[in-house]
Amino acid sequence: MKILICAGGTGGHIYPALAAVTALQQMGVQTSNLLWLGTTGKVEEDLVPRAGLRLETLAGGAVVSSVPFHQKVLNGLKLMAGIKTAITHINSFTPDVMFMTGGYTAVSVTLAARLRRVPVVTYLPDIEPGSTIKMMLRFTNKVACTSPSSAPFLPHKKMVVTGYPVREEVRAATKMSKADALAQFDLTTDRKTLFVFGGSRGALNINTALMDNLPALLQKIQIIHISGTLTWPQVEANAATLPAKLRAHYRPYPYLHQRMGAGFRAADLALARSGASMLGECPAFGLPSILVPLTFAWRYQKVNANYLTEHSAAIQSTDETLGDDLPAIVLDLLANEGRLQKMAGAAAAMDEPNAAMKLAKLITAVGQGAST
Repeated sequence: MKILICAGGTGGHIYPALAAVTALQQMGVQTSNLLWLGTTGKVEEDLVPRAGLRLETLAGGAVVSSVPFHQKVLNGLKLMAGIKTAITHINSFTPDVMFMTGGYTAVSVTLAARLRRVPVVTYLPDIEPGSTIKMMLRFTNKVACTSPSSAPFLPHKKMVVTGYPVREEVRAATKMSKADALAQFDLTTDRKTLFVFGGSRGALNINTALMDNLPALLQKIQIIHISGTLTWPQVEANAATLPAKLRAHYRPYPYLHQRMGAGFRAADLALARSGASMLGECPAFGLPSILVPLTFAWRYQKVNANYLTEHSAAIQSTDETLGDDLPAIVLDLLANEGRLQKMAGAAAAMDEPNAAMKLAKLITAVGQGAST
């Protein structure tokens, strides 16, 4: 079976697709029968080849209402060119099924797939679909999703709940002891650990709030901080100004690849945006979280945060208040062992360890012509 994959733009789209690819390979799908179409200049140009997969890119851009008119026109032209490029790849590769998780390029590729009569499986990483998945629902044969809470947004006959597919290399760290995970960062078991991250490019407001409050926090706890690539120079420079006795409890990085799972396992609490990965990765580790939905994102981050909060697995803050409130929120929660354990249990109860395999089986079933 040949499978065309389109998942690009952000890690929230790419990581679930990579997890599904691993499950497909475990089912016997050969790597040579997988083709990934992504967006030029985006993070998939790093992550997809790193996974040993063939990647072809095409131009793309947003055509939603928040984009200026002249940019919509330019991106509309890119979309049309993208359809032509995608058809060329489809004619050459002859896939049995297309699998997509969103991103601007998915519009061109999905339309091209349907023009060539290739069935489409969509995975919705977030609780509420973004603009691309909403636009493409009519062209999709099946829509897999993380939670039954997506039901109000999806056609009932197309919806299949699989859970969130966590990457195998991340999930493998759930079997690691906490002491071994902490040792990977040269940290101690004598302090509580906060794990801070904001995606591959980073979250500026979270990074700024953390840097402003590091001296107060590091007197009590230890911190693993993934800054993302955009603000890494400022984070690195700020770390150099810390007194040695505080710097000993702080581990900043621009990005983690192989050790991301160890970061989750080492932590007692996470501080992050509420992108789709938080619906799967924190539950996989039974990790409580403080979520800061991106203010200017489409409301999907707020919906994700509300979902985790309503299940008692997280609490929320905002970009506007985080800088002032961060020490109290973090230190109070880490000092309240009873509440922390209840949140950890609630997070663990949301995990679906077989999600990637469920998704892979759905993709192959649709590729084989099953109506499922």
